[in-house]
Amino acid sequence: MLDEKRFTHFNEQGRGRMVDVTEKNVTFRVARAQGKVRMQESTLREIKKGTIAKGDVLGVAQVAGVLGAKQTPQLIPMCHPLLLTGVDLNFSYQDEKTLVIEATVKNSGQTGVEMEALTAVSIAALTVYDMCKAIDRGMEILEIRLMEKKGGKSGHYFRGENQ
Repeated sequence: MLDEKRFTHFNEQGRGRMVDVTEKNVTFRVARAQGKVRMQESTLREIKKGTIAKGDVLGVAQVAGVLGAKQTPQLIPMCHPLLLTGVDLNFSYQDEKTLVIEATVKNSGQTGVEMEALTAVSIAALTVYDMCKAIDRGMEILEIRLMEKKGGKSGHYFRGENQ
């Protein structure tokens, strides 16, 4: 028999299950995730100027990221359907070749929103790739990771500079 406190995603037979959060307290939760898309300098210049043939790359990626967060339980089998109270994406530039995507997701609920934030970043990055692939098929999607989470029993997690 498995130790349910340690392996909460497995049932008594050792098979995956959706964790039962029925008894957990409702708390405010927030998660922030980040990812990067590295590309040719000319591609990032075109994104900044808004001259990519398919349209406003960051505008479409923003909407795609929000939709991705909302669709997380349809994409990742053991994720709970959540009432998200906020989803926001921000874009910045690390250097002349690297777009940084950051998503912040919020809710008040019985389970966290880390997967929704990570999904938002992933879908936004894939959207950037899709919209720019005609001019730069060598783009790379990199370093998708959780940066911070607050709320719930496990408390506050913050990824430091050296992690």
